Amino acid sequence: MSRIQSTFDLLKSQQKKALVPYITAGDPHPKCTVPLMHAMVKHGADMIELGVPFSDPMADGPVIQRASERALVHKVGLRKVLEMVSEFRKSDQKTPVVLMGYANPVEAMGIQQFTQLAHQAGVDGVLTVDYPPEECSKFTTALTAAGIDSIFLLSPTTEPARTDLIVQQATGFLYYVSLKGVTGAANLDIQEVSKRVAEIKSKTNLPIGVGFGVKDAATAKSVATIADAIVVGSRMVLTIEASTEENLIDNVSKLVQELREAIDAS
Repeated sequence: MSRIQSTFDLLKSQQKKALVPYITAGDPHPKCTVPLMHAMVKHGADMIELGVPFSDPMADGPVIQRASERALVHKVGLRKVLEMVSEFRKSDQKTPVVLMGYANPVEAMGIQQFTQLAHQAGVDGVLTVDYPPEECSKFTTALTAAGIDSIFLLSPTTEPARTDLIVQQATGFLYYVSLKGVTGAANLDIQEVSKRVAEIKSKTNLPIGVGFGVKDAATAKSVATIADAIVVGSRMVLTIEASTEENLIDNVSKLVQELREAIDAS
């Protein structure tokens, strides 16, 4: 059983929802990433979504674009991200880590080498924004062979036939984009999200995570009433951006704890 499935099974038995904070690897500095990961787990994260810096992050808004730019200044690429996961695994063998990124770095490394190195590093899932489900069977097959889950995005504009195709290929969980646009773009309509999540759940037993519009504890609490996982990205990165080296860990820890408490109160 994968770490992702084990985590969702445990949370379900406890009647809890997963908190999945996102940070960009290498932001604000490579030395900060692994300590941030450990701090987030300590203060309530159930799973970590780790962004792979990329020069053209087309699904991301300005906040996460800036995070990628800061990381790329320090030459943090895919290999360095995998090294960070390996370092994290030295003292945390339990918390699932999902890589979120784009196809170009994977293609440049080569699918077979990437899946092998990701498995060795302890990666649990991969969400590659621009691998369309119609064209990524080679990639998902390689991930499955390496024991890594294939995470897919669903959006408000995903048509039913395409939803069916995605559900057939996805493992681990499904990530529902709660709004039209890039990360951090707008305020979500909780009633509309609830309707769409219910439609997706009618087609699959996979857990459903919701993200792209969770900006604060109140939103996280609302989303927790309808989703199995709450993904918080832009707000995490904004907190990192606004922090100094001295208060970075404390500020991120405080935010994660606030989100955890709100989700548990839902």
